[in-house]
Amino acid sequence: MGKRRFSGLEVTLIVMFTLMSVAALALIVLFVTGEPGIIKDETTEVFVPQCPSISLAERVDCFPDAGASKIYDAHRKRFEVPHEHISSLNSDPSSPIINTLEMTDNPFGLIVRRKENNKVLNSINDMSNSVFQLIGRPVIPPYWSLGFQISRWGYGNLSEVKQTVERNRAVALPYDIQYTDIDYMEDKKDFTYDKLNFNELPQFADYLHEKGQKYIIILDPAIATSKRVGNAPYGSYDRGTEKNAWVTESDGTTPLLGEVWPGETVFPDYTSQSCIDWWIDEYEQFSREIKHDALWIDMNEVSNFKKGSNKGCDDNNLNYPPYTPKILDEVMFSKTLCMDAKQAWGNHYDVHSLYGYSMVLATEKALQRVFAGNRTLMLTRSSFPGVGKYSGHWLGDNAANWNDIKWAIPGMLEFGLFGVPYIGADICGFFDDCSEELCRRWMQVGAFYPFSRNHNAEGYKPQDPAAFGPNSLLVESSKHYLRIRYTLLPYLYTLFYKAHTTGETVQNSRAGIASHNAAIASLLTLPNKHNLKQPQSDKQNSSIHLPLTPVDWRVGIRFYSDSATWTVDRQFLWGKHLLITPVLDPGVEKVYAYIPDATWYDYETMERLADRRNRRNPMGLIVALDDNNQAAGELFWDDGDSRETVKTGNHVHYEFSAVNGMLKMQVTHSGYKDPNNLKFENITVLGVPQPPISVSETHIGTNGNFTTTVPSTNIQYDEAKKVMFLHGRSLTLGETYVVQWELDPKETQRFDCYPEENADEAKCKARGCIWEPSTNAGVPWCFYPRDYGYTVTEVKNTSSGITVDITRNKKYRSSGRPDSPDIDKIRVEIRYHSSNMLQFKMWDPAADRYEVPVPLSVPAAPETDEGKRLYKVEVTPNPFGIQVTRKSTGTKIWDSSVPGFTFSDMFIQVSTLLPSEFVYGFGETEHPTYKHDLNYHTWGMFAKDQPPGYKMNCYGVHPFYMGLETTADAHGVLLLNSNAMDVTFQPTPALTYRTVGGILDFYMVLGPTPEMVVQEYTALIGRPVLPAYWSLGFQLCRYGYANDTEIADLYRDMKAAGIPYDPAISGNESHYPAFERGKAEDVFIKWPKNISDEIVWLQVWPDLPNVTVDESLDWEIQVEVVKFPAFHFLIISLSHFQIYRAYTAFPDFFRNRTAAWWHQEVQDFYNNLKFDGLWIDMNEPASFVHGTVGGKCHGNPLLENPPYMPPLESQHVGLNHKTLCMNSEQELTDGKKVRHYDVHNLYGWSHAKPTYDALLNVTGKRGIVVTRSTYPSSGKWAGHWLGDNNASWDQLYKSIIGMMEFSLFGISYTGADICGFFNAAEYEMCLRWMQLGSFYPYSRNHNGKGNKRQDPVAWNSTFAEASRDVLNIRYTLLPYLYTLMFEAHTKGSTVVRPLLHEFVNDKTTWDIYKQFLWGPALLITPALDQGARSVDGYVPNARWYDFHTAKDVGVRGKMLSMPTPLDHINLHIRGGYILPWQKPQNTTYYSRRNPLGLIVALSDSQTAQGLFFWDDGEGIDTVERQQYLLTSFTAEKNNLSSEVLHNGLNPADQLTLGVVKVWGAGSVQIVQVTLTDETGGVHLLTSQHNLITQELIIDATPRSVRVDKRWTITWNNSI
Repeated sequence: MGKRRFSGLEVTLIVMFTLMSVAALALIVLFVTGEPGIIKDETTEVFVPQCPSISLAERVDCFPDAGASKIYDAHRKRFEVPHEHISSLNSDPSSPIINTLEMTDNPFGLIVRRKENNKVLNSINDMSNSVFQLIGRPVIPPYWSLGFQISRWGYGNLSEVKQTVERNRAVALPYDIQYTDIDYMEDKKDFTYDKLNFNELPQFADYLHEKGQKYIIILDPAIATSKRVGNAPYGSYDRGTEKNAWVTESDGTTPLLGEVWPGETVFPDYTSQSCIDWWIDEYEQFSREIKHDALWIDMNEVSNFKKGSNKGCDDNNLNYPPYTPKILDEVMFSKTLCMDAKQAWGNHYDVHSLYGYSMVLATEKALQRVFAGNRTLMLTRSSFPGVGKYSGHWLGDNAANWNDIKWAIPGMLEFGLFGVPYIGADICGFFDDCSEELCRRWMQVGAFYPFSRNHNAEGYKPQDPAAFGPNSLLVESSKHYLRIRYTLLPYLYTLFYKAHTTGETVQNSRAGIASHNAAIASLLTLPNKHNLKQPQSDKQNSSIHLPLTPVDWRVGIRFYSDSATWTVDRQFLWGKHLLITPVLDPGVEKVYAYIPDATWYDYETMERLADRRNRRNPMGLIVALDDNNQAAGELFWDDGDSRETVKTGNHVHYEFSAVNGMLKMQVTHSGYKDPNNLKFENITVLGVPQPPISVSETHIGTNGNFTTTVPSTNIQYDEAKKVMFLHGRSLTLGETYVVQWELDPKETQRFDCYPEENADEAKCKARGCIWEPSTNAGVPWCFYPRDYGYTVTEVKNTSSGITVDITRNKKYRSSGRPDSPDIDKIRVEIRYHSSNMLQFKMWDPAADRYEVPVPLSVPAAPETDEGKRLYKVEVTPNPFGIQVTRKSTGTKIWDSSVPGFTFSDMFIQVSTLLPSEFVYGFGETEHPTYKHDLNYHTWGMFAKDQPPGYKMNCYGVHPFYMGLETTADAHGVLLLNSNAMDVTFQPTPALTYRTVGGILDFYMVLGPTPEMVVQEYTALIGRPVLPAYWSLGFQLCRYGYANDTEIADLYRDMKAAGIPYDPAISGNESHYPAFERGKAEDVFIKWPKNISDEIVWLQVWPDLPNVTVDESLDWEIQVEVVKFPAFHFLIISLSHFQIYRAYTAFPDFFRNRTAAWWHQEVQDFYNNLKFDGLWIDMNEPASFVHGTVGGKCHGNPLLENPPYMPPLESQHVGLNHKTLCMNSEQELTDGKKVRHYDVHNLYGWSHAKPTYDALLNVTGKRGIVVTRSTYPSSGKWAGHWLGDNNASWDQLYKSIIGMMEFSLFGISYTGADICGFFNAAEYEMCLRWMQLGSFYPYSRNHNGKGNKRQDPVAWNSTFAEASRDVLNIRYTLLPYLYTLMFEAHTKGSTVVRPLLHEFVNDKTTWDIYKQFLWGPALLITPALDQGARSVDGYVPNARWYDFHTAKDVGVRGKMLSMPTPLDHINLHIRGGYILPWQKPQNTTYYSRRNPLGLIVALSDSQTAQGLFFWDDGEGIDTVERQQYLLTSFTAEKNNLSSEVLHNGLNPADQLTLGVVKVWGAGSVQIVQVTLTDETGGVHLLTSQHNLITQELIIDATPRSVRVDKRWTITWNNSI
């Protein structure tokens, strides 16, 4: 409804009079007082504005998880908003607010930071949910209120209203609600009606109800003081006066008078209980007189045609405050009440903006009184946070112009954020006459406003659709789009249910949605077929040809992570699935729209739609499949009218999911029986790639399941549009069904039934599988039928997980391996360990099977609050499968409901669909790229003494992968199984695990960022060890040093060349005897006692004494390969083994007594030869004979050659190739006997901890252990090198891949043998490798026996100088590297970091593996190819500085050609970060003593942050014992400050501040730099400012300022 308008002349005169009055008043005051004008106030306090100094980049509005923060006057009570929800905030926060909130003292300010290890808001829906929990979640409007509505201010009489109704009925317009504005009232007085022009109004609602329509009336808050017609008393006013219901003047007694539509008025004080009682009584009385269905409340800002009151407003600080916001007219009481008016809640000054809110609360009570259990509807013009809990809102009195049709979309989106989803604009505009084209376009978009109402003002032409003519294009267009609306009302209604229960938004900007794999929307089937013909959409090049409003179903959209959507405000969504792109400009027949990277369906390809009265019509579904043939959706259904149906349970709720041809219609709640006995009759499936072979429906009932086949006459398929239609179905609403359609299987959907070699049709069918040859490489010819696997027999759900019993589907034969009998009954347990981690475990409940004895750190208590979990788990019944869905996006990140699940004694197989083709991890083997190639590749995993090579299983086993989802979210999956296994990728995308024993025990972490995946994974398996500082220095090693003289000469040459160089590690030229003591302690691996009590003898390195090895002999004759920890035993006879090697025995490190024995042997060795670290090798374990001496393994031969042999190196020989017999027996710490077959891959893992413990105990220092064979959690005790590589160019980039993978595996201290182990190194390659290797965390030059030396001084002076220069850079940055190691040790962060971990929203980084980062801030781009003198490197979207020049490179988000001469490696520092550094020395012992420098790389906002960790460098458990320094650095606004976060540092290890380099300091000369110490003392510092590079160098060295104290450095452009 509109406001009274003044003429132009009136406005001019008012403005002139006001200006003259103000000027005159000011002159009088100055003349009388001689002082400036002083405004009187109720307080004498002086207002002094104080603004906190908070960087723009750090101004964050949020509601911290730990609780709300409040700033108030501790000495005087001030007004606080009396919101119904705020008082219920938990005052006992769940975590300290210091986690997210920082306070600055001078000037005061609050800094709110988002921390990765706190709850992460994954989408705007997550944010909305948090806000709505605070202010109240939105109401579910009655179903009928979602229909189209017509209103007008200016109906002269009831006959005119009825004419409007009849003409729109006549054109069959879908239309539910008719309004009357204040025209119906007597003289515009509330609670009256015009008995002359609206005489039959009491019967009008019945007239509408006969056709299923509803009637809504309006009420305003202003109450007339005048009498009624005929001088009759106005009872509403009189009764209100008696109850003191009005807002008063400042005296608190006199009712404030103003003027609104009925003339002189008073204003109800809805904050007063007496007023609320009056309002409820008046409304109840009037409702008995005029029947209606809902209430529209207007003018409740509160609106007043007078400025303040009929008397004006007093001159005081409330009416004229010291500061007036930039509001309309810049007068607080303009068009409203005086600010000093009194209400029950306080001064109107404080509660003005709450007037509409208080009226909503009062009206809600009135509606409850009148409508009781019926839900009804309220619509308010003025709003405040919280009104959405009770009311809808329209966007006010707009105008009929093209600007306002555009403005309505951002307005709706904003109110979606405000918690008022029932929102819309006046369709066709309120003011002015609307053209046919504008109104037609507005009706099109308005059909998709949640609140869809055509409404205009008095004095303008009627604009309801039928007013344009019964056969007009506007009428036909309106009917077409309203029919679409009505068809989709169940979907819209379900969105309101989601808003009400979870806080999700109804209407969304495209930036407001993260992702939802696909759409399943419920709809209603309509009887008429009057679709308006539409031209086909042209969606090429992100433009669509749409003369009318296009409606598209969206699938798999990533929105908030797509920055292109952040400014889109001419398109919007219903929920997550329906994209509306309207025409918003005149004369337009082509709309340019942003189409996100996803699969889309044009709505116009669906069935034809019609008519209005749809709650009685049959239901239907639209299933829009994504690229993975998946979709998901929900349906909420109740009677559409009753209150609190969610709370009472009087409703039906469905969850729909479609996966690979199976649509599950799962009833999750069935508390309502629809009286119309509704059925799902029509199901439309979009994106079906080919005609179905057959379709079946299964009714899941309490008395069993019943399956029927859908007749072919009820199935239609549109080949061109790839749409399947199922007609004439009769699926009862409220029942659970499964609809399956069988397709001729796509080849990529096949899961291999015969992964062994030499498959043929007979062998395939013997397994019950399908044989179908293919011409495409890699596609399996033998594949599983759709239902091959297990079926669910029992499911038990609890708040902490799910237990499932499953039974093998015996329709098919056994798995086809007679030596590995199938296990028919399997137990499945799903555990919700935490909000971001779950476990699903599958085992034989009837037998004791081996389980991995590696302890993991799982939370003591599960996460039982479903609302806190990031995931949702579902179990599919046939075939059995587990589906894990990320709740924030709807993405299925695990879906094993595919055929082929097999669980037999010695062969277990499970497959899962993947959310994308971006998969990283699985090791240890050499991979040619970081991201796996999913085009049918299989990778075997079995620990083996095998140098790196393509598809050759190497030293360790890590069955862990990280997956990226299309939304840029990340997750990780660990299979805790230590048997020989393989994984197969296929382009479905899908993954298949096969293992030869144990159980299936999966752990999944949900990130959602890649870095958080690693942090969560290492929290599970154990954080990486903190290495000794010295171990970060450069290291030399060679297998083949002749004697200690050669080592001494090397050390002297390195020192002379000035090359930094720390430990010199001798290979295996020295060994110590320990066998006799070990035998006495029974520490060696033996045969099972039922076979023999003998040691399992092998041969490795130990040579027979007094024997000279003839190295010209064949390798097999020498039996020569690698090193430790075999212990030799001299025997007399040499007849049973090759001529040079002694028998050896392997310790069983699982045994407690072995650890004690090992410790004593290390102690004895240390007493004879001092060392600082231990390098343990050959611990796969490796042997030079296969199985045992003589080659005959005792016991079950199937253990050596199992029924299924993974594709391992030398798989034809068996699992015992170059290792122990698999039937060898080991003993766990609890005394349980296990086969080496099960624990082989754990040998290196079991070796690491006893070695680490012995090292610490023997040396009394931290040291470092480097191990070759690893398993998940090995990183807790040891580092790892990437094995015996080749001296070849490809090994440079493959070493980067290896390091990044071991970062995923939780082993930070990694690196490859620089310049290669095998074969002779070449000059250029070795130099480039020295440059790259200088940035390995474990930086060691190492080569093999028989090759020439390749250490830096073995070449020439040019090589030595280039090596010295790059190693000096490494040593310069060791404080930064050590800090990263600390963060890895305490948080699980990565040290060597893939670019995608920092820039995951940039998909370009997902494929990068020839560049890497140290932490978040140092980008390393090495030269990796022969002859390369420039490198093409990717520069992510951030500010980057060239490390060598300190200059901003000026490139972002693109490839850059970087010059790379032979003596150069490209290094870049990321803006926004501070890196600690020290001047390099020849060893870390001396470099650690130098002052600490800082590189301050400023961001675009001139800010930077950094962290510095320091301890003694070698103490044991310094972090755990708090014996360290942790300091943070912050730069902003020409200030660099430090804050000591923890200081337990020994005084001997304290550092002073040295040179600070500020990069990006600007091109205006810095003339003064000062340092303020913690005592407040100010010191001038010397500085140099290069205006070309913009580098500012500050030398604080002379001041000897300690780093463990607080200080601030300030630089200025002027003194």
